[in-house]
Amino acid sequence: MTSIMTNTAAMGALQTLRSINSQMETTQDRISSGLRVGSAADNAAYWSIATTMRSDNKALSTVEDALGLGAAKTDVAYTAMENSKDVVDEIKKKLVAASEPGVDKSKIQKEIKELQSQLVSIAKSASFSGENWIYNDTNNTAATKSIVGSFNRDAQGNVSLTTLQFDTNKSSLIQVDSTGTNVTNGTGLLSSNMEYKLATNGATVTAGYSVLTMDITNMTMGALAEAISGVDATLLQMTDAAADLGALNSRVELQQNFVRDLSDSIEKGVGRLVDADMNEESTRLKALQTQQQLGIQALTIANTNSQNILSLFR
Repeated sequence: MTSIMTNTAAMGALQTLRSINSQMETTQDRISSGLRVGSAADNAAYWSIATTMRSDNKALSTVEDALGLGAAKTDVAYTAMENSKDVVDEIKKKLVAASEPGVDKSKIQKEIKELQSQLVSIAKSASFSGENWIYNDTNNTAATKSIVGSFNRDAQGNVSLTTLQFDTNKSSLIQVDSTGTNVTNGTGLLSSNMEYKLATNGATVTAGYSVLTMDITNMTMGALAEAISGVDATLLQMTDAAADLGALNSRVELQQNFVRDLSDSIEKGVGRLVDADMNEESTRLKALQTQQQLGIQALTIANTNSQNILSLFR
């Protein structure tokens, strides 16, 4: 039945055209944003997961920066420790030279004094971002330092931080009090009393001076031998401290690489959930454009049918 009051064909064509236009709008949004799930309305579950993981990834980016800062601190401390060890090695050589008969110890002492000043200079310079793991005073005491290593989220959604810790008492070379005087009974490797072992019975004996304060000008041959043993013991402790710093530096570097890879993996995972397949969307857009043209043609035909009724009355 043909009616001029109700154009059923036009209504059907218009409804189809509206559906096509709605799909085209969705497809165009995906193409322009690159996202298949751009809001909670698209897919609430995937949008919620993606939003949380993006937030966690930003936290991981901050962790990576913190690890970079920690790596810089350990690098500076390790470099200072290595250079200080070389200087103490030189002091040991001077002590051996001073043990030769007929040597002017006062001249060698002048060289040792310059090396002692160099040790202080190295230690004071080993500072990064206000922290010095080598030189300690009342404003920068030796303590356990923490480096943020990772950001964690458990199955219940609770978040936590993993930290890498290092006790700077192990790497402290020089400790001074409020007056700037070396703390000889502290744990600073250079400012504390030197320790050495007697070859006869292995007993530990403490000398009354440190690497930084010793003066060999009037030392006897026996005292020089004791000083060499003390400096050698200090070198062994410095080697251990350098090994600890090197191990921490390696751990920080490994953690940096892990955090960087983890961040990339999270980003890829989020992309699989919400990113649009541009090949698929472009193909769909072409199909919808064709359907739109056909829908417009169908609506035109449906509207023309009612006008054709006029020809029946001519």
